[in-house]
Amino acid sequence: MIDQFDFSQLERISNRRIGTAPTSFHRYLYNEIDWTNRLIGIKGPKGSGKTTLMFQHIKEEIPDKQSVLYVSLDDLWFTTHDVRDLVEYFYTHGGKYLFLDEVHYFPLWQRLIKNIYDEYSDMNIVFSGSSMLKIDNAQADLSRRLRTYTLQGMSFREYLLYEGLYNLKPLTLEELVMNHTAIAMELTSNIKVIPAFERYCMAGYYPFYKEARKSYEQRLTSVVNQILEGDYPAVEEVTLSTIRKIRKMLMILAESVPQKLNMSQLFRELDTDRNQGLKMLYALQRSGLVNLLGDDAKSINKMSRPEKIYLNNTNLMYALTTQVNTGTLRETFFLNQMLCNHEVCYPKQGDFLVDHKYLFEVGGKNKTFEQIKDVEESFLAVDGIEIGSRNRIPLWMFGMLY
Repeated sequence: MIDQFDFSQLERISNRRIGTAPTSFHRYLYNEIDWTNRLIGIKGPKGSGKTTLMFQHIKEEIPDKQSVLYVSLDDLWFTTHDVRDLVEYFYTHGGKYLFLDEVHYFPLWQRLIKNIYDEYSDMNIVFSGSSMLKIDNAQADLSRRLRTYTLQGMSFREYLLYEGLYNLKPLTLEELVMNHTAIAMELTSNIKVIPAFERYCMAGYYPFYKEARKSYEQRLTSVVNQILEGDYPAVEEVTLSTIRKIRKMLMILAESVPQKLNMSQLFRELDTDRNQGLKMLYALQRSGLVNLLGDDAKSINKMSRPEKIYLNNTNLMYALTTQVNTGTLRETFFLNQMLCNHEVCYPKQGDFLVDHKYLFEVGGKNKTFEQIKDVEESFLAVDGIEIGSRNRIPLWMFGMLY
């Protein structure tokens, strides 16, 4: 059972963390969440800012702080205390808003959330967890109750805002292809965008870069280790051998993507079969460490062999590889920023087909339309230029979409 002393410990930690949360900058998802829903789930890669998002909502939108409790289920406190006893104590002492962080560390977390939702009918619940979380409708039937959101890492647009360089509302893809020249002229009259873009590609995707500027790559490597050694076994039943193999797979991919890999050779090198190899590959995708590109966007969710594999973002390239290939960097950035709100496929011509409509070729200043010259709605995403014209669009502008 939970007594007042036990509860006071957690309440003190909760209040301290909420009180010190920054509110000068909000991630793109903050205003997209319908906080009036009684059950909200927030998924996303580790380090993307899910916890800060919850703290900001509590700090700014819930006047009665005595009715709020935030706890992280990976806290050692829960090795000797039951979260259900905590919720009961909190509710009977006036609790109305429960925020549960890192829920994937709790066994049968879906059943826990469902039981809390059913038993405390006037309590609002927000939980967050790894992007690897899978909602098993058969187990807990959360689908009718739950509104789920996914928080990506920072866009280049958010980076400019976070750095205090420029404030631009997110663009739709249609606005970008139609009006990119005018938008770029206005933005570049205020800032030097190319150096800022280069800094972002090296260190700017994860919001914690500001507090770890000198040790960012080391911090990012630690995040990768936490995902593989903590999140992965918490979500899937895997052996230590599998964890070692998936780590090796990530490092092999980091050095070789985005070429069309010989998957059979890769699986032999990992001493695993095709089914297990694909399971590990898709686990890396769900974890936010790689992006998979197929000739049909829907097929990528069905454990099929991808056409191309990329690291999830350019920051991971700098953290996990000794030498960053410029061409790969460009494509990695484009795909990463586009996947937040769009379907992307691997086309027969060009590099990326977006929403089954727009065809893009990605390259440097000297890139031509030769490969896609006869295709309607085809565009070049060109690196190293501030302002484009007609169907030549600066690569950095694709970071303005969310």
